[in-house]
Amino acid sequence: MAIASVQASSSVAPTLFDTLVPQGRDVSASWLRKVAVVIAGSLLLTLSAKASIPFLPVPMTLQTLVVLSLGMVLGPRLGAAAVLAYLAQGAIGLPVFAGTPEKGIGIAYMIQHTGGYLVGFVVAAFTVGLLAQRKWDRSMLTTIAAMLIGNAIIYAFGLLWLGALIGWDKPVVALGMTPFLLGDLAKTLIAAALLPTLWKVIKP
Repeated sequence: MAIASVQASSSVAPTLFDTLVPQGRDVSASWLRKVAVVIAGSLLLTLSAKASIPFLPVPMTLQTLVVLSLGMVLGPRLGAAAVLAYLAQGAIGLPVFAGTPEKGIGIAYMIQHTGGYLVGFVVAAFTVGLLAQRKWDRSMLTTIAAMLIGNAIIYAFGLLWLGALIGWDKPVVALGMTPFLLGDLAKTLIAAALLPTLWKVIKP
């Protein structure tokens, strides 16, 4: 009984993607399914990086919303893989990042001021994916908590990178976090409204 209880507590719940697109027994079809969703996720990230919405105090992109939503919808491995595919596309010189090609492309762009945030994207997508497997995306409060954790991870990597690059004598937090807080709060509320609603609609 004790062993069964431990196994039940350690089991993970299906993600939205697993529920909507169940995995079949065909191994090759399963791999094609994963590759297709990773590529689709990376393309969605490109679109989110390029889209700019008027907001205060700075224009808002939907990139962090998409990064964290990919983690929660696809789970830790596929969510992180989609972000890694996006970064790989940028590393080889494709203009997938915000401000490319105007501000540079490839590795030269990635090691500039936004480099830490890009690394944080991968860790955050993986982390919120783990939380989604614990059903954190099924209620508004836990979705908000997951989004806040994901954003905190992105900011942690981004600010550490930025501080190391420009020096800690500069206003690192004022430059790399404060202007984006309101936008990230808005995106958190969007995810909190959308994801639990999707679960209610599909009723697994």
